[in-house]
Amino acid sequence: MPENWKIFIGVIYIILIVLVCLRIVFETRSATKTMAYLLLVLFIPLFGMLFYIAFGINYWKRKLYQRKMDQDELLLQQLKRDVHQYNDSTLKWIDLQNDERGELATMLIKDLQSPLTRNNTVKILLNGEEKFPELLKAISEAKHHIHIEYYIFDVDDIGNRIMDALIQKAREGVKVRLIFDDFGSPQIKRKQIKALEDAGVEVFPFYKVHFYLLANRLNYRNHRKIVVIDGKTGFVGGINVSDKYINNKKGKMYWRDTHLRIDGPGVYYLQYLFITDWNFCATRKLQVEEMHFNAFTEAGDDRIVQLVGSGPDSHQPSILFSILQMIYLAKEEILITTPYFIPGESIMHALRVAALSGLKVKLLVPGKSDSRIVNAAARAYYDDLLQAGVEVYCYTKGFVHAKTMVCDGKTAMVGTANMDNRSFDFNFEVNAIVYDTELSGRLRNIFFEDIREATPLDAKQWHTRSFWVQLPEKLARLFSPEL
Repeated sequence: MPENWKIFIGVIYIILIVLVCLRIVFETRSATKTMAYLLLVLFIPLFGMLFYIAFGINYWKRKLYQRKMDQDELLLQQLKRDVHQYNDSTLKWIDLQNDERGELATMLIKDLQSPLTRNNTVKILLNGEEKFPELLKAISEAKHHIHIEYYIFDVDDIGNRIMDALIQKAREGVKVRLIFDDFGSPQIKRKQIKALEDAGVEVFPFYKVHFYLLANRLNYRNHRKIVVIDGKTGFVGGINVSDKYINNKKGKMYWRDTHLRIDGPGVYYLQYLFITDWNFCATRKLQVEEMHFNAFTEAGDDRIVQLVGSGPDSHQPSILFSILQMIYLAKEEILITTPYFIPGESIMHALRVAALSGLKVKLLVPGKSDSRIVNAAARAYYDDLLQAGVEVYCYTKGFVHAKTMVCDGKTAMVGTANMDNRSFDFNFEVNAIVYDTELSGRLRNIFFEDIREATPLDAKQWHTRSFWVQLPEKLARLFSPEL
């Protein structure tokens, strides 16, 4: 190659690097992510530029989700009167104005118009052994509609049982709609879709993956697990549809997870999220009917429930904000269980400040994750927490997949969101918040039962681990904004 061509290509290459770096600086809101992308581009230029173009530029977020946001806002305007009625009724019934939890409830009302509802019955479901029988029973009792949305829907024993139940209800005249994430549910093939559709079930993948769009489309997945039946009964939590959540076979890894069944008006916002997701991915739009938001007039257990959902279509990371507010408002104790702990600076600062202020802060994470790089990145955060006084426990009985948080034994959060940037920014997620001492106390007891099956980390031993042990963790942490 002539010398002048080499110079020309070199100049173009440098200009390209500069332009990509400028775009990173101007378009990436997080300072941590900005530095991570810049380091990647500067130290591994070709790979770094390709990685940023594939995963960092939000073309799809800008192109697709503005339309979804506009549609969601129109639906919310239709429902706003009902939302205000729920809020007014609950606020009159309980004096949250003199309770620090009122600040959390008010934030979510202002941010999401998420109704604060009472007269709910809430049941804690541990693992697939408790969740799936409850779900199948609720499906069998459906009269008007079944709305079901999952990130992972495996075609195994429990998956086939649930599909058979949906087919049976559709044949009985119940309107059944199913959303599955196209990346998370690769086992759902045309054969299963045809069998469902032939029975009258409407089925659509969320954000279908095509090879030529693969990289960027993997960034925005529907990680929600939502079931709404007749506008009265809802399910939400960490458990997907898969046999691995059922611990009934010897030699199989034990999966520890938590789900909720909610009966009452707390289902309202779950239904709203399902309809907005459905109208985004389905070719046949869902027109809202009275039965979709069927006010539950029977007296439940008076559990106060509020839902928080966020994703690429959100104006701000509402789930992250709700977690931070729960931490800020805690006075005595914070108990967190999460399978993927890559928290970012805001949560790290909040937890360390809480621990240094004298609060008991306990974190339960897997001893071994199902992702080596995620596990390594998570371990890089533990030292700072331990030095501040946070107690970190590594679950050893199996794999802990639950996503729960309990503060002061008064407020509890159970949902789909992991404590990582992917859940806060990239994925569609939903968490349920229950303002109730009794239920929070039960989840608190469950947390302490779980840490009996865990190994506590010793702050001094962890801090003095060898350089070669810590090096891969520190390197993995550089990529944590994208994990």
